[in-house]
Amino acid sequence: MDDATRRNGMYHDLEQEPEEQRRERKWQAAVELIRQAWNSAPAFKTRLENAGMTPEDVRSAQDWQRIPVLRKKQLIDLQRSGLRLGGLLTTDLGDLQRLYFSPGPIADPEGRDQDFWGWTEAFYAAGFRKSDLVQMTFGYHLTPAGLMLEEPLRELGCAVIPAGPGNTMQQVEIMTSWPVTGFVGMASFLKIIRDKAVSQGKNPRTDFHLRTAFVAAERLTEAVREDLETSFGMLVRQGYGTADLGCIAYECPDMGGMHLSSRCLVEICDPKTGEPLPAGETGEVVVTPFNPVYPLIRFATGDLSRLITQPCACGRTAPKLAGILGRADDTAKVKGQFIYPHQVAQVMCRFPQVVRWQVVISNPKGKDHLELRLEIADNIDSASVQAAFQEGLKLRPEVSIRTESEGLSENAPALVDERNYEDA
Repeated sequence: MDDATRRNGMYHDLEQEPEEQRRERKWQAAVELIRQAWNSAPAFKTRLENAGMTPEDVRSAQDWQRIPVLRKKQLIDLQRSGLRLGGLLTTDLGDLQRLYFSPGPIADPEGRDQDFWGWTEAFYAAGFRKSDLVQMTFGYHLTPAGLMLEEPLRELGCAVIPAGPGNTMQQVEIMTSWPVTGFVGMASFLKIIRDKAVSQGKNPRTDFHLRTAFVAAERLTEAVREDLETSFGMLVRQGYGTADLGCIAYECPDMGGMHLSSRCLVEICDPKTGEPLPAGETGEVVVTPFNPVYPLIRFATGDLSRLITQPCACGRTAPKLAGILGRADDTAKVKGQFIYPHQVAQVMCRFPQVVRWQVVISNPKGKDHLELRLEIADNIDSASVQAAFQEGLKLRPEVSIRTESEGLSENAPALVDERNYEDA
């Protein structure tokens, strides 16, 4: 299959809906979701009642804005407050297809509907086609990424190698020994695989068979994209979504931002008030997936972006997100995992020698680096701290020890993100 074939076509007609038709379809889906959630998800009913509203009160976009946003931090306590994840679910846990757990810990339910997470149109836009052999390098253990992103590949008729993360030597061997045409994972990991292969004397263009890659879970810079596409002679496209919401937006062959998915309502809102902002203004991404099993209505992602409404040459009519431009809260995402200061605090409570701590994230040469700075009052085993941090947050930091005389200031922020993507 040539690259032109991979760049052309749509997965379904919804990608070319006229603007008015799309707006009306999504509005009707949102209103129906409110009705279903009111009747079957007590947590949403309580949220609406606390705002002095019933489903009958939601008749316009202005009414919709009165629904309080739901934040990810609220899920941690809410999911444990009662049956069916504290009333967030409309079905019993045993009626789900799978139940995953992300750091937090937060439960991520998967219903039994076809294409539950809604990624298939994104993978088609990225160039995946029937009979591709695809190496999946996202994890399959507890967190949903591996199986979530395998589902669209099955929908398209691809075969999947469930490689998971790590094992770089074996990843290289499989990709160079078998006709693997697709890659799914983090762009940084594909670079590691490429560099390992080159160190073995292999040529990425001739010893690999890759034609397309779908990358997610970290910022993709144009420098990294160009590097990978040039090295392998392939397409590299990215998508944006979460374990809570599924697919939110995705790149098309013409790039220039990520088209909003057909299966959710996306708003750009003021992070403080939750009120929608005009197209072109930067605000927090607030998403309502049309998911009757887990109706997260007006879910605030904490990510900042803005809407692009100019027509796209690919023919898709949905507006685009202009990438992820930062965070609206005190969390950060590293290698696909969120870091919450309260999680770090829980780990640090196990070490009474720690007076103060700070997490610093940087990206030298475009690769995320995680440092845990500790101010201590007594000797401490850095390896034990590192292991406890990794156990709690699924990330392995470099531990930097400081004495009280050279320690952190009393008002030092718990989390500092120093990443710079301009030269990455």
